[in-house]
Amino acid sequence: MAELTTLARPYARAAFEYARDAQALERWSNMLATVVAVAQQPAVAKLLDSPNLTAEQKGRKLAEVCGDDLDSKIANLLQYLAINDRLGLLPNIQVLFELYKANHEKTLDVAVATAFEMTGEQEQKLLAALKAKLQREINLQTTVDGSLIGGAVVRAGDLTIDGSVRGRLAKLAETMNV
Repeated sequence: MAELTTLARPYARAAFEYARDAQALERWSNMLATVVAVAQQPAVAKLLDSPNLTAEQKGRKLAEVCGDDLDSKIANLLQYLAINDRLGLLPNIQVLFELYKANHEKTLDVAVATAFEMTGEQEQKLLAALKAKLQREINLQTTVDGSLIGGAVVRAGDLTIDGSVRGRLAKLAETMNV
């Protein structure tokens, strides 16, 4: 997985920089999502793996299947990826593009799992605290997980804050066993 991310990084960076400079980040985000969704369809995946098509034909066919949802610039990217046998990197490119976009827009997706349903006031307090701590606009997704017993687990990117009773009990058990 790390190798695919390494290979995808220059393509994602180039796409992001072009989209940013063209003030088309949202459009590119949507186009990449479309291309990835289409490329993952079994019939299209089979077509892209076909040894009967040249690399250029594969890139062109993928762009054709997506239709008017793509512009010529992303069609050029598809051609370039196809010629370099890199169409398989599209999902990784999309993920990295979204990370670059979120970083540029200073937004962060945060998932919060709580033992009980949060009130609107609690959500607003948590949102304000996370916004202040992380210095970003926060897109908050909350879920209820009764196995936490109490408290919450907050996941923001690679940061995890485990304030659950289950997590604290696990730490206590680990400390006692050492």
